[in-house]
Amino acid sequence: MVKNKNLGKIKGFTIQFLPYSEIRYLNSNERIKKILGIVLGNNIIILQGKLRPEEETRLIGDTMAMIDHVKNFKGIELAVISGNGEDGFFTKMKQGVANALAGGDFGAVTIIGPATIVKEIKKNPKKIELFLKNT
Repeated sequence: MVKNKNLGKIKGFTIQFLPYSEIRYLNSNERIKKILGIVLGNNIIILQGKLRPEEETRLIGDTMAMIDHVKNFKGIELAVISGNGEDGFFTKMKQGVANALAGGDFGAVTIIGPATIVKEIKKNPKKIELFLKNT
């Protein structure tokens, strides 16, 4: 048995799945507040769906404003992974109608984590790589 000395050095975080149904009826301010509350608790969020562009911008802006005011907070890492975009017109139209009825884009997943834990998120059409910092 080979021991890896680097294993087990990352401590104090969890990965939390957040179904879109938990934020569907929240307004933008409440969504941002809920997400920041989870991230400030050293959690990496896997969000079903994605935020609206203005909410994503607001989330990033709010975290930038918090960096100098919240102890040990270094910001967030965020990535949105969605379909490969190779669907035909009618498939895209059906998905658009379904997403509008459901209130969110369920063909996407958003990963949000504190920058003190998440080093980098790489994405390509076939996989997501989440690199964590050694602490």
